[in-house]
Amino acid sequence: MITTYEEALNFIHGRTKFKKSPSLNRMRAFMERLDNPQGNIAMIHVAGTNGKGSTVAFLRELLIAQGLNVGTYTSPFIVKFNERISLNGQMIDDTALLHLVNVVKPVVDRMDIELADFEGGPTEFEIITAMMFVYFGSINPVDIVVVETGLGGKYDSTNIIDPIISVITTIGLDHMKILGNTIEKIAQQKAGIIKRNRPIVVGRVTDGVFSVINNEAKLKNSPIFRLGVDFNAKSEGTKSSWEEILTYTSNKMNIKQLSVPLLGEFQDENAATAIATFEKVAEIQGWAISPKSIRQGISETRWPGRFEKVNDEPLVILDGAHNSAAVDRITQLLKTHFQDKEITIIFAVLADKQGKQMLEKLAAVPHVRVILTQFSGPRLVSKIDDFNVNKFDNVSIQESWKEALVQSVGEMSSVDLLLVTGSLYFISEVRSYFVSE
Repeated sequence: MITTYEEALNFIHGRTKFKKSPSLNRMRAFMERLDNPQGNIAMIHVAGTNGKGSTVAFLRELLIAQGLNVGTYTSPFIVKFNERISLNGQMIDDTALLHLVNVVKPVVDRMDIELADFEGGPTEFEIITAMMFVYFGSINPVDIVVVETGLGGKYDSTNIIDPIISVITTIGLDHMKILGNTIEKIAQQKAGIIKRNRPIVVGRVTDGVFSVINNEAKLKNSPIFRLGVDFNAKSEGTKSSWEEILTYTSNKMNIKQLSVPLLGEFQDENAATAIATFEKVAEIQGWAISPKSIRQGISETRWPGRFEKVNDEPLVILDGAHNSAAVDRITQLLKTHFQDKEITIIFAVLADKQGKQMLEKLAAVPHVRVILTQFSGPRLVSKIDDFNVNKFDNVSIQESWKEALVQSVGEMSSVDLLLVTGSLYFISEVRSYFVSE
C-alpha cells in the first residue's frame, strides 16, 4: 500500500519509459486484469504531431457547453502532474490520484513477476493510462472522455480503445527514432488510431500525408473529413484583446466572427478541427447543437503554455513549441503580429528534438536575439555545448535559465517582447515564476 502522494509519483515515475518491442499486448493484458474499464467509456481519440493539446482543449469546452461531464487525458502537464487526468477542466485531487495508484499497483506487481522473462511489466505511460481508464470507467463515470495519444498512435497505450471518432490534427517530423524517419512513416503510425467503421477527422496535412491516412481509412471503412475540403477555417484577423477571429463552415454550419482566445492562425485550424469533430459526434449521438453553444465553447477555451501571455510590460509569452514544425508556426506568428517589437527569445530543448534546426529558425526572425540555455527536465536536455552558436550574431549562451530571465527583463523596455520556448517541460518550470495556481 502506498500511503502518500509523493510515494505515488515516485512509483509512477520510477517505471521504465519504453520497451524494445512496440506492442499493445501488454496494455490489453493489463486492462483485462483491471476488468477493462475502458469498455465503459464513450471516447474521442486525438493524435497529431502538433495541435492535439489545443484541439483537446477546444473539444473539452465544446462538450461542456453542451451540458456534458467531460473527462480529458493529456500529456505532459504544465502546472501539476494531476492535470493529466481532468474532469471538466479541473485536475483530479491528490487523494484520487493516490487511490488510483493503489488500485493499479497490485496488478503491476503481478505482471512484473509474470513478465520477468520477457520485457517486464507495464511502463510509466501504460500505468497512467490505466489509471485514467479506471477513474472514468469505474470510479467516476462521465458522459465522454477526450483522450490524447502520448506518442504516435498505432502502438500508443491509449490505442486499445474503440472511440466514437478519431482525430489527427497535423503530422510533422518528430520522435523520428521511434516513429520513423520520413513523414510518410510517421503518418502511418498516426493513422494507426483509425478504427473500423468509425469516422476520422483530419486537420491541416499535406496531400502526401493525407494519402497515407486516406488509404488506412478506406481499409477500415472509416468516413473521412478533411480540413479545407469537408470543413473550413477562415482566419479573419485578430482583436486587440489577444483573440483570433474565425469563420467556420461545413456542409451544415456557417458560423462567422468566432472568438478564438488562443493566438495564431494555426489555432483557428485547431478550433475548426475541434468543431468538425464535435459536429460529427453530435450527429452520431443524436444531440441538437447550436452556433450559440459552439461560440461559447470556443470562446471559453484556455490552454496554458500555448503562446500564453503571462506578463504585459514587458510582454512575456510562454510557448511549448518542441519541434521544427511548431517553431515554424511560432516564427510566422512573431513576424506577422509582433514585427514592431524588439524580441528576446530564451530557448531550451530536449536532446531528442531538432534543436539545431529550431535554433536556426528562431535566430532568423527579424529584430530578435536568442539566449540558449538549459533546464532540469525529466528527459535528457540538450546541452549548450551541443550547439555551434558562433555562426550566429544574435545568439548567446546562459547556463542558468533563471539568470537569463533576470538578465533579459532587466535589459528590455516595457514595450519589448520576451518569448520562452523550446519545450513544454521547460516552460512548465518557468511558468511557476509568473503564474500562481
